[in-house]
Amino acid sequence: MSNRKTEISYSLGELGRLLGARVKGDPTLSVSGIGPLESATAGELSFLTDSRYTHLLADCKASALIVSPKFEDLDFALLIVENPYLALARAAGVFSPVAQGDAGVHRQAFVGEEAVLAEGVSVGPFAHVGEGSTIGRGTTVSASAYVGRNVQIGTECLIHPRAAILDGCILGNRVIVHAGAVIGADGYGYAHDEEGNHIKIPQIGIVQIDDDVEIGANTTIDRATFGKTWIKRGAKIDNLVMVAHNVVVGENTLLVAQVGISGSTRVGDNVVLAGQVGVVGHIEIGDGAKAAAQAGIHRSIKANEVVVGGFPALPYDEWFKAYGDIRRLPRLKEALRRLDEKVSRIEEALKEDDGRRQN
Repeated sequence: MSNRKTEISYSLGELGRLLGARVKGDPTLSVSGIGPLESATAGELSFLTDSRYTHLLADCKASALIVSPKFEDLDFALLIVENPYLALARAAGVFSPVAQGDAGVHRQAFVGEEAVLAEGVSVGPFAHVGEGSTIGRGTTVSASAYVGRNVQIGTECLIHPRAAILDGCILGNRVIVHAGAVIGADGYGYAHDEEGNHIKIPQIGIVQIDDDVEIGANTTIDRATFGKTWIKRGAKIDNLVMVAHNVVVGENTLLVAQVGISGSTRVGDNVVLAGQVGVVGHIEIGDGAKAAAQAGIHRSIKANEVVVGGFPALPYDEWFKAYGDIRRLPRLKEALRRLDEKVSRIEEALKEDDGRRQN
């Protein structure tokens, strides 16, 4: 297997066509890489997505910039697009295509009997492909990756080193599984006998991962007790995420680092769970919902609802009202102190008045 890096060069006009951008400047200008404003060199493309960084332009040596229309008067060769951040992502893909291994099975790899490898599959050294598994065209199983028995992997997938796809799991097309991820470990299920012992419930379901899903390093997605744990098309899962048995994660949903989702919860389409969000089991999170970092979600969330940090997580508007009250507590405390002093003085005055009356 090789890791060759080839020089990639495009004219500004070609990049404009690839990115759907309007070109300002010489369309024949050659561009051979991409870099940030402060360090891009001549011959490279850079980008300006926020006016806060315009001060960096004075020393910028990039040959061209990706910008939005509001920056089209800059004295640079430009690629002008409505969504420069999206164009940046596509440009980075143009200049840094995903590296795939050379087709073929390394002599130090293991491929089980009745495993089926389609054309263009790459299996790296010390990788393992189990009995009866099928791997689609153009997929790479990197060095020391593990694919269990009767696994189905689609076309143009990339399984990074030391990732594990365990028995019976199904991956669609163009799935990326990063190093150390484990797909299909047993779900965490136990019954309890009369003496309080924990009796393991066999986890006999699978994990199904649909097309265009990306799974971060050291993330774990447990197999179902029965049926399937299901990650739907286009979901993007960050590093160190835990998805428990029988969870369903909807299309184009984002799970950020250290999110944990307990068993049998259903997460809708286009949901965003920010870093360290924790979700209890057996609830539903509606389409388009968002949860801020470290939110503890203990109830079902409606479609498009926004909840923020803390446990339990609160609706966005409610949390900001409560936070405003928290910010006012020092003033309220001082006001109460002064009120207490006034009440004390009034009580003393009343006692003195009562004493005079009794005399």
